[in-house]
Amino acid sequence: MDQLDWNQLKAFLETAETGSLSAAARKLGLTQPTLSRQVAAIEKHLGVTLFERVGKAMVITSTGLALLDHARLMGAAADDVRVAATGQSQSVDGVVCISASEGVAAYLLPPVISRLRQQAPGIVIEVVSSDALSDLRRREADIAVRHVRPDQPDLIGRLIREATASFYASTTWVHQNGHPRTAEEAARHAFIGSDRTGRYLEYLRQHGLPLGPSNFVCYAENTMMNWALVRQGLGIGPMMDEIACAMPDVVRVLDDVPPVRFPFWLVTHRELRTARRIRLVFDMLADALGAGVQPTGS
Repeated sequence: MDQLDWNQLKAFLETAETGSLSAAARKLGLTQPTLSRQVAAIEKHLGVTLFERVGKAMVITSTGLALLDHARLMGAAADDVRVAATGQSQSVDGVVCISASEGVAAYLLPPVISRLRQQAPGIVIEVVSSDALSDLRRREADIAVRHVRPDQPDLIGRLIREATASFYASTTWVHQNGHPRTAEEAARHAFIGSDRTGRYLEYLRQHGLPLGPSNFVCYAENTMMNWALVRQGLGIGPMMDEIACAMPDVVRVLDDVPPVRFPFWLVTHRELRTARRIRLVFDMLADALGAGVQPTGS
């Protein structure tokens, strides 16, 4: 059998992982027709059917499943080669991708990136703003700011500090509803929820707040949208203290409720840590976030 085309193999792998031609195309930065041709080409090359088209979904066949683990191994090997090559680069020019939670990305990273531009103008920063954990091994990011300790053996992490988050409401809301300070008082007021599954409600109950579904006046899973609803005066919500303290239109409420404490981990791949530009960005992030940067307000 002739050697497989790597682009066709990637098309098969991403389509299998996402279950959709459109999603796989977005992941690979291709048009959907191009990706579809690559999938068709590898099926023709191998002489097998890898997917059944069911509506807009691509359902992998038993033959495709039998080949999927082999494709994943080849993909992982290619990622390792790419990571190792990046790690050997000693240039301080180029792109460095940083993944961070939405609040950190929006308010804490901009001043750090501004300093970095002054120190190393050849480095271009790409920010992935998401509360999901970016896959560093597959190069969805070079550096991740996480709030959990990394457990993969090929990643290295540095615990840079502990942060706190408390509950806040807008100054307008406090003027209209008073200033609740205790957990018992919280039960009489409106909150902004993050989901309707009950997970967030259960978390608040475990934190000592005797709330029920009727306390939630609206929901927003997106952190920044959730915070915008708090600042609009619709209810109470949590925010990292150093971010909220830079905003004069919000007030800390539920003062007697202990703040939530969580760690700041800076994480990268072991091989990537040896690249000069990534090491420079990693160290600057560690220094700035460790010391506590002045957040960007709005």
